[in-house]
Amino acid sequence: MIGVPMPNPRDSIIANLNQQLDHYFGTGHSVQEIAPGVSGQRELMFGSSHSNKLKIERDKLAPRLKELADAGRTVIEAAKEMGMEAKRARLIARENKIKFPGPP
Repeated sequence: MIGVPMPNPRDSIIANLNQQLDHYFGTGHSVQEIAPGVSGQRELMFGSSHSNKLKIERDKLAPRLKELADAGRTVIEAAKEMGMEAKRARLIARENKIKFPGPP
């Protein structure tokens, strides 16, 4: 209405939060202490679908990279033979616990 002062939105949010807290503790719940550094459960990879697709593509390349590592190729030689950057080959090797001979 015109001429009537508007309520402060912050006050209504605080009142709503206090109402929810009263309801929570009124139903018998209590405060839980969470240890520092502990958060909610997460997967090893973050939940982005794009990163999941990239991981699936890298997993398809891992068997061939393992064959090259077992054949005695270095990371750089294996990456060159597969037509990829050495950095990507190192990432795939690290994710799949593939050990290459020689310098990294």
